Order: sequence, then C-alpha cells, then structure tokens
Amino acid sequence: MSPTNPASVSDAATDPPRTTEAAPTRTRWKVFLLLLGVVALNYIDRGSVSVALPLITEDLNLSKEVTGFVLSAFFWTYALMQIPSGWLIDRFGPRRMAGGACIGWGVATGLTAGATGVGSLLAARLALGTVEAPVMPAGGKLNANWLPAKERGRGAVLMDGGAPLGSALGGVAISGLIAWTGSWRISFIVAGAVTVAVGVFALRFLRDTPREHPGVNDAEATHIEQAHAAEDAEVPGGDRPAKLRSYLRYRSFWGMCLGWMGFNGVFYGLLTWGPLYLSETKGFDIKSIGWSTLVIFGAGFVGELIGGWLADHWRARGAGANKVLRTMMGIAGAAVMAGLLGVVLVPDAMTAVALLSGVLFFLRWAGLFWALPSTLGGRANAGVVGAAMNLSGNIAGIVTPIAVGFIVGGTGSYTWALLYFVGAGALFTVSSLVIDYSRRLVVR
Repeated sequence: MSPTNPASVSDAATDPPRTTEAAPTRTRWKVFLLLLGVVALNYIDRGSVSVALPLITEDLNLSKEVTGFVLSAFFWTYALMQIPSGWLIDRFGPRRMAGGACIGWGVATGLTAGATGVGSLLAARLALGTVEAPVMPAGGKLNANWLPAKERGRGAVLMDGGAPLGSALGGVAISGLIAWTGSWRISFIVAGAVTVAVGVFALRFLRDTPREHPGVNDAEATHIEQAHAAEDAEVPGGDRPAKLRSYLRYRSFWGMCLGWMGFNGVFYGLLTWGPLYLSETKGFDIKSIGWSTLVIFGAGFVGELIGGWLADHWRARGAGANKVLRTMMGIAGAAVMAGLLGVVLVPDAMTAVALLSGVLFFLRWAGLFWALPSTLGGRANAGVVGAAMNLSGNIAGIVTPIAVGFIVGGTGSYTWALLYFVGAGALFTVSSLVIDYSRRLVVR
C-alpha cells in the first residue's frame, strides 16, 4: 500500500466511526460522481472564454492571431505545472490538491471578468491554467487508490466525462447568463462563485484512501485492498515509488503520452475554436452557439460513459485488456477522422453539428486513458505518470489554438484547420494501438 498522508489521518480521526455492516458500501462511486461534477465545472470555467468569444473579441478588439494566443495562454501554465502537480499529489495526496485547485480556479474565473485588454485577459488565463493543473492527475491518483483494476475503466470515464459534460453545459450556462444579464463579465463572476463553493465541499468530502473515509465500511475497504494486493503480487517489487525518467524507455509510456496529445489536438481545437467556427461559417448567434455546443459536447459525454461501460463489461466477460482497448481505440480513431472529413465536405450547418456530435461521441472513448496512470505506474506513481500524460496532451493545448488562429487568419477559411484535426486524430489512433494495456511497467 502507498504511504498514508498524516494530514488526512488527522482529518479522519475527527470523523464519525466507520460503519461495520457486512454488505459493502459504495462510497467509491460517490467519490467519482463528485469528481464528475468537479471536472465539469473545470471545463465550464476554462471554456467560458470560447463561448463568449464573439463578444469578447468585439469588446477588446482582438484579431484572429491575438485570439489564438489568448486561447492558448491557459495551456502554457497548465502544461508547465503538470509535473510539479504530479509530484505534489504523490507526496501529499490528491484530496487537498483537487479541492484546493477547484477553489483556486473559481477565483481566477471571477477575476477574468475584470479584463480590460489583451494583457489583463492573458494574465487571467495564465492564472487559471496554473491553479487548474492538479485536478486531472489528482483524479488519476484517486482512480488508483479507490478502485480495483476491473472498475477503473468506469471510474476513468466517469471522472473524465466531466470534460464533455462541462463543455456542453458551459455553452448553455454561459450563453444563458450572458443573455440574462447582458454582460459576459457578470457570467464569469457567477461561474467563479459556484466553483469556489464546490471546491470547499470537495475538500470536506474527499479522502486520499478508502480507509480514511467515514462513509466506507470495512467490507468496502477490504474489497478494494484485497484487489490492490492481488494486483501488486503480479509485479516484481510490488507498488513502490519510482523516478519519472524510469518510464521513458517504455513504448507504452510514449504511446500513452502521444495518444493523449493527439486526442487533445482534436478536443481542444473544437473546444476553443468550435464556437467561433459556428458563428463565422454557419451564421450562429450566441443562443444557437450555446445549444449547438450542448448537443455536440453532450454527445461526447454520452459516448464517454458508454465507452467506459463497454470496456469494463467486455473485460468482465473474459476479453483481455489489449483486445478490448486496442479495438475500441481503433474504432474511435477511425470514426473521428471520418467525421471530421465529413465536416470539411458538407456545408450544411445542421449536418455539421450532427457530424461533430458523432466525432465527440467516439473521441471521448479516449477517457479510458485515465485508467492508464494506475495500470502502467501503480498507485505509488499514478500522480506523476498521469501528470506526464496530461503534460503531453496539453502541449497540443498550447499549439492547437495558435496554429488554428494562424491557419484561419492566413487562409480565411477553416478547411485546413479541420484537416489539422484529422492529423491529430491519426496520431491518437496510431499511438493508442502500440500501448500494452495488460501490465504494469517494471521500473527500478
């Protein structure tokens, strides 16, 4: 077992006594439902600028190229802070890092409302990226600590499903607030205040391990611990901390990192530029942008949950991890590339929305990647391995908004931007197929 965080033990000592009834509790799924909500707020807040972009660009007089840098700025600090966040999560536990990050990015979202020009808007986005950095690696660590291996697919997509859910609801929420208040600035203040409240609740509810949570009875804790012990017994040396550089010699590690980079090249491209694409090429107003975003990213949320259930169900019927995940990632990659090519070829607005919905449905099967930090790195290293994966993915977050800005600004068209997304989909597909999903990497 990984070392226990003394601060968490102290917190747990003040909690009510653990229940001891024979039937296992299911508190682990409450933890991942909370993570679903936290990650959804994460994407509402980080995507709020994109939804309000038609108004912000007019208000602050931003060119396409400058807009690309503004959309990219979040990812500069978000990527830079991934590895430090992973180290802190493995050292101090995911609870405080996840809850504290949620409070921090709520404050940063509210401060964005005060932007008066390019400089202050960039500063707010840089601050947002810094404080949001720990949340996904912390979720990967909680996946490792709280779930048996056979349940990690569902846990991964339940947590990561907050990304398309937040992107979907964010479009409606932010556009609705703008329509109601007549101000994009007030909508940011409201979103930030709600996020701070959720962060405080997360700090009170989460625990680093099942044994520390007052809602977990002995039967549930024992069930999880026995599964972890059996998992560790299959690996020479068991579950122990390792240096990140020890993973660099493994093909599966690089497949994980490059696959997540390709995935994010598509997802962040659609998240950051999608609303403006619909506005400028399809004539959508702010209300239509909100509802179309709900449909497109809502399809991604549904697809992610279905993908997680399908993977765990297929494996429960006896299929091997490699057969299940390579098949699913191959299908997802092919569907994503075909759908994006369809958007290039079909000019009709409603058909474009339908095709993009299909793209997101299959693209979000990649949420299963969030089971990989625990699969490849074990519980002791899930934080830093997940951070390395997320760092790679967010390199695409840095490059993609800027690249699309220059592509659209230089060509006056979104066609080559969509083809850029097709290339990112190809990187995701090929990389996903070289990963060995069946075993933990042995490091020294």
